[in-house]
Amino acid sequence: MATNNELVKQVETFSKSSPVVIYMKGTPDFPACGFSARAVQVLKQAGAKNIKAFDVLSDDPMWGALEEFTQWPTVPQIFINGKFVGGCDIVSEMFERGELAEALKS
Repeated sequence: MATNNELVKQVETFSKSSPVVIYMKGTPDFPACGFSARAVQVLKQAGAKNIKAFDVLSDDPMWGALEEFTQWPTVPQIFINGKFVGGCDIVSEMFERGELAEALKS
């Protein structure tokens, strides 16, 4: 069994493993909550390709490590180019202001 420090390291590594990473409930094709579904929809509308996802419902210890890593208590949690940007509301606001498409280009 991995220690919490090892799990936090895994979160950090996974969050940098693709230009767009989302920790969510379910998967991009089959989201298990409205917020996760909306976040994926907004990312795709802004031009995100190859969204890499982690289903937090499949791994409670990893979900706990994610919260410890980001200090953010809810999912979805979105990382762009390895940087934590926030959850559904934040990426939705970024999309409305045109900032999300810009972040995805860089």
